[in-house]
Amino acid sequence: MNTREIAAEYRLSHWAQKMRERQESGLNIREYCQIEGYHENVYYYWQRKLREAACQELVVKTEKANVKANKRLVPAGWEKCEPSEVAIIENNIIIEIGSCRVSANNNTDSELKAATSFPVLNPASVTSVA
Repeated sequence: MNTREIAAEYRLSHWAQKMRERQESGLNIREYCQIEGYHENVYYYWQRKLREAACQELVVKTEKANVKANKRLVPAGWEKCEPSEVAIIENNIIIEIGSCRVSANNNTDSELKAATSFPVLNPASVTSVA
C-alpha cells in the first residue's frame, strides 16, 4: 500500500466515524454540518465515497466467493479439448484452442489460474520460445 492509498483509507475511516457520530447525535445533516463547521456538500461527497468503497468491497468479496464456490471459470467440456498450440513466451503462457486464445502471465491471479485448468496441461505439448 503506497502513501496515497493509505491517506485515502484514512480519510474514508475519518468520515465513516463522522457519519456515525452524526447518526448517534440525532441531528439532521444540516444541523450537524453547521456545528462541525463544514458545508453539507462536503458531507454528501464523503457519504458517496464511502458508499462507493463499500460497493467495491462487496463486489470483490462476491467475486472471490463465486470463484471458491464454482472452482471453475471455464465452461464445462473445455478441459476435454486438446489445445492446438501451447507456448511459453517470456513467462507468458498462451493456449490456443481453435479460434480461442487464452494467456496468463506472472500478474494473473493465482486463484484464477488454478480454476482455469492451467495446471492440467500436458507438459509434452508445451513449446518454450525465448
